[in-house]
Amino acid sequence: MIKSEFKVIGVMSGTSLDGIDLIYAHFKHTTNWSFSIVKAETVPYSTEWLNCLRQLVSYSKTELKTIDEDYTVYLANLILAFIDKHSITDLDVVCSHGHTALHNPEQGFTYQIGNLPKLAKILQKNVVCDFRIQDVELGGQGAPLVPIGDALLFSDYDFCLNLGGFANVSTEIKGERIAFDVCPVNIVLNHYVQPLGFNYDDRGKLASVGMVNAELLHQLNALPFYESDYPKSLGLEWVVQYIFPLIDAQDLDVHDVLRTCVEHIAIQIAKILPVSKPASLLITGGGAYNSFLIKRLQSLSICNIIIPNDAVVEYKEALIFGLLGILKLRGEVNC
Repeated sequence: MIKSEFKVIGVMSGTSLDGIDLIYAHFKHTTNWSFSIVKAETVPYSTEWLNCLRQLVSYSKTELKTIDEDYTVYLANLILAFIDKHSITDLDVVCSHGHTALHNPEQGFTYQIGNLPKLAKILQKNVVCDFRIQDVELGGQGAPLVPIGDALLFSDYDFCLNLGGFANVSTEIKGERIAFDVCPVNIVLNHYVQPLGFNYDDRGKLASVGMVNAELLHQLNALPFYESDYPKSLGLEWVVQYIFPLIDAQDLDVHDVLRTCVEHIAIQIAKILPVSKPASLLITGGGAYNSFLIKRLQSLSICNIIIPNDAVVEYKEALIFGLLGILKLRGEVNC
């Protein structure tokens, strides 16, 4: 008999580099899946790890292998500390995404560090991890992987939008769950506030006092990625190759860069939303707290925007990777 109740730890590190999300959640399956988040926290990266992870696309294969070993041990120790801190004794599985180092599905590869067998050896727990690689090997994009979780846990909403390092969207089209990356978000915004001494633009206050640069906005919106059809996904490599050079060539004030990028993000998201009838739009991820970005998106869209409680905003992806691990244990399709 297949189990219908699971207690799991879900672990996620996104490209925005705001830290490692860890949750302890209970899942139950009757007619549908339900969940409760029992404990959750985000562990910020040290300066050393931040500097390392920001440069992952520039390392050699040998260097990446060493980083993978170190990151796997680092991740395992964080998970053990989380288990100890919250006195977790009832646990079916640890489900870990790891951290994306390289992502180029068009060339048939994706690489998430922190998923080595050493993870299970140190934890001495059941582990499900390395979710993306098989999807890419089978010809998929390997990202986003959350749509099945959106379908099983958040089906009340017409669209599920996550605003993390990148914006990704999930929706039902002609009876099929469709998901794709829309555009970069915090991976760009956070990059340009760092020289000002900030990790992120709190509520979009810095962007809100800037001016839109029409030329840069046009160049960003004209990038070929935005005209290509789904399935499609983005990685740091694409941002380094296309986004940063366009922005840096303009030599703009940081506030104007942020303002222009926010407008670009809002435009690209609005383009993929309905224009003829209102739909419900669930927004999660760190960008949900950027009230200026949300205001700009609302002005360009007729959707009814819903921002859930903080636990779902901050930990939805870790939660869904927990569910993907459960589906794997149940022998069911998990992407």
